[in-house]
Amino acid sequence: MLSIPHLPRFSGACLAALLIGLMLSMPAAASELNVSAMQDGTSVNQVLIRKQERRLYLMSGEDVVRSYRIGLGDNPTGHKLFEGDERTPEGQYTLDWRNSNSDYYKSIHVSYPNQQDRALAEAWGLDPGGSIMIHGLPNDAGDLAFAFVGLDWTDGCIAVSNEEMDEIWQLVADGTPIKILP
Repeated sequence: MLSIPHLPRFSGACLAALLIGLMLSMPAAASELNVSAMQDGTSVNQVLIRKQERRLYLMSGEDVVRSYRIGLGDNPTGHKLFEGDERTPEGQYTLDWRNSNSDYYKSIHVSYPNQQDRALAEAWGLDPGGSIMIHGLPNDAGDLAFAFVGLDWTDGCIAVSNEEMDEIWQLVADGTPIKILP
């Protein structure tokens, strides 16, 4: 039986059927074709996440210049309330620092929790958690990297492929606002 961290256990035949079905249902390209082409001098001034769509959009003004399929936390519906709930937060944040040597292929930190998040968690006597990142795949994914595509497998982070993470890393500066919508 194959076991991947943060994924349910499947028998070999069941896993093969699941993976084939996922591969057939995924778009051929990582970035959508209906986005504006980036021109020289175009800069990304906001990152937009639409959780229900499982999409991350790089924005230049009102224009979408890149679009990516994302994986979210194991429990993706609703706003993150406390550490360990496996939810991806919702709201306005900032991409404030990056780590090229993280446990996942590169990571850019989301400034969660903000003051409202802390107050909400404290009202319930809970720790709001933190370390919410946009990141690539686990560094030890190896030949199984394809198995993560299209699944919600993180502990609340926003995951993309390693190739997409390289592109995001280059196009998004520290200090860029990120809006995470349901």
